[in-house]
Amino acid sequence: MIQKKKIIVIGSGFGGLAAAIRLAVKGHNVQIFEKRDQPGGRAYQYQIDGFKFDGGPTVITAPYIFDEIFQQAGKQRQDYFQLIPLDPFYRIFHPDGRSFDYRHQMEDMQQEIAKWNSGDVDNYPRFVQQTKAMFNLFHPYTDKPFLHLKDMLKIMPDVIRLQGYRGTYGFVSKYIQDDFLRKVFSFHPLLVGGNPYDTPSLYTLIVQFEKEWGVHYAKGGTGSIVNAFENLFREINGKIQLNTEVKQILVKNGRVDGVKLADGTREEADIVISNGDVASTYRYLIPEQYRKKYTDRRIDRFNYSMSLFVFYFGTKKRYLDSKFHHHNIILSKRYKRLLKDIFNGSSLPSDFSLYLHMPTLTDTSIAPEGHELFYVLSLVPNLRADINWEETAADYRHKIVQFLQENYLPDLGQNIVAEHYIDPLHFQNTLNSYRGAAFSFKPTLFQSAFLRPHNRSEEFENLYFVGAGTHPGAGVPAVLSSGKIVAELIDPSPIK
Repeated sequence: MIQKKKIIVIGSGFGGLAAAIRLAVKGHNVQIFEKRDQPGGRAYQYQIDGFKFDGGPTVITAPYIFDEIFQQAGKQRQDYFQLIPLDPFYRIFHPDGRSFDYRHQMEDMQQEIAKWNSGDVDNYPRFVQQTKAMFNLFHPYTDKPFLHLKDMLKIMPDVIRLQGYRGTYGFVSKYIQDDFLRKVFSFHPLLVGGNPYDTPSLYTLIVQFEKEWGVHYAKGGTGSIVNAFENLFREINGKIQLNTEVKQILVKNGRVDGVKLADGTREEADIVISNGDVASTYRYLIPEQYRKKYTDRRIDRFNYSMSLFVFYFGTKKRYLDSKFHHHNIILSKRYKRLLKDIFNGSSLPSDFSLYLHMPTLTDTSIAPEGHELFYVLSLVPNLRADINWEETAADYRHKIVQFLQENYLPDLGQNIVAEHYIDPLHFQNTLNSYRGAAFSFKPTLFQSAFLRPHNRSEEFENLYFVGAGTHPGAGVPAVLSSGKIVAELIDPSPIK
């Protein structure tokens, strides 16, 4: 029988909440410390003048992962929040204004493909078959830890056989001939912080997650999922302390033994789980004298994802006659070069590709009556680039408004009645993301699985990590899976 532990969780994003709930269900004394005024981490929800703006993730898939967490607590997820399936999943815009609806069913997708290139109609099922093969082999590993080299070596023959090491765009190009369609079927790495031109095709797992379980919207916004997790956690005697920042992880005799809070209070623990950014956790919460592997120099040498500029706005009129659907992706004319500039560049490109979320088409409850709510995300370089965001942000916001007004949303500027934006400084200073990288470590072959920072620290046996910076990576399903991995590493006993 496993002795019940005092467990501290730093941060209340999806990974932290998932691990905390699973461990509290098994009777452990679990306490979350959250620096902000409400839980959620990147999924924080801003409530401004009657609008509910989801701060981070908006694409919800794999409902079974959510269901499993509630079932472990003897509850039903449907009693806490509702999921609404979407089809099309995305509307993707060519630079000339035409669009492609990314649909759920094979037949619908082939009809869309036929509008662009009839020759690719028969090629598409071959592409799907290959992503299915990748999914069937590697999906079982998404909620298993990679703590030992042998774990990685076990899957490498299949990675090589299926060409999971190839860049996603190149992998797609084996099956699809039309260049726009190649972009349509290779954009998914952007959802987890990777460049489609060099992120290994192993990450087409995301494509199959969507095909298997669909893309969903949580009624009330993603914030409703955070609220559901918080309510469940409190019901099972979990404790969340808001407005409480952890400033240091305490180390004693080669183990962590608690945390020091911003007000100087020390809290002891048998186990610490960090839902904070892995690089920032090591660099800023643990003095370097205690770190043998994750030295400051090594942390600097990792390859980090891009950052984001996200503009949230509400309008006093509805745009029901716009070209937009619920999830939209607008590709720029120089898409490939733009991505190179963003991931490797030292300055801010003058153009952009955008993700636009228009959830009031599905759920009017998140905005005042007769109003529309939008969320526009632009990829930007992380803080390695020499960009003064304090001077640049307002102008960048203006450029996005002008672009949308000229191409998609007439008179937008005069109709905005509520707004907020976040930039790389927010990711660095509020979300504690190293270099303002929105997705932590870039998803490369040499920063995946065993080669990614482990769920159980290589430095301290009772320090654990959940979230985008550890295995299996970024994205809501992956982050929730990291919570499962850590909970089962700490306490593998079955629930009674």
